[in-house]
Amino acid sequence: LELKRMSVSREHRGRGLARALCREVLAFARARGYGAVVLSTSMVQVAAQRLYEGQGFRKVGTSYPSLLGTLLNFQIFHYRYDL
Repeated sequence: LELKRMSVSREHRGRGLARALCREVLAFARARGYGAVVLSTSMVQVAAQRLYEGQGFRKVGTSYPSLLGTLLNFQIFHYRYDL
């Protein structure tokens, strides 16, 4: 299962909502027999990286979104959570 574009609006951040949403996605995937949850986030999304790593996701790779991204060394980090 791929988790895409999870976001909590600024006025609701810091209340544990992202952690709860992440746990719900993992429970949803597990209940439906998925083997893993994968996601990608950019190098500048440090809070997202901390969230996912804190939930047990592991970084499994990096890539560049475009030639310009390569030139600017702008990386996309890929994460995986095995269920």
